[in-house]
Amino acid sequence: MNKEEYAVTLRNRGYNCAQAVVCAFCEESDLSQEQMFAISECFGSGLGCTKGTCGALNGACMLAGLSACSRHLNHPDSKARTYMLERNIVQDFEKQAGALVCRDIKGLDTGNVLCECEDCVRIGVRLVKKYVFAEGETDE
Repeated sequence: MNKEEYAVTLRNRGYNCAQAVVCAFCEESDLSQEQMFAISECFGSGLGCTKGTCGALNGACMLAGLSACSRHLNHPDSKARTYMLERNIVQDFEKQAGALVCRDIKGLDTGNVLCECEDCVRIGVRLVKKYVFAEGETDE
């Protein structure tokens, strides 16, 4: 099973979109699945149902930070690199999902669903593969 479908399977088992994206990459992280699950819990459903940024996008950006951060606590020096990575992910996510905010993507105010949650999870995983782990272009 590829990472996109694994992440969708996790979501269908009750993980939120952020958890599904980050937990699909546990093997590439130095954090356990339990840690990834816990740290991403409040980032699903548009930042914990606050009408915020899509959880799948939050998860992708969390992985970008985990990967790109230098972890130099006494002289932080990786923010520019991390923010560039995040900007690329955010821009591509918006192009593919149609919006950044969960409420807009789900069409809660308009009745026009721009992208299903499972597809947002797939997009998040593809963008992590493309930008964080440099596995090439996305399909869309």
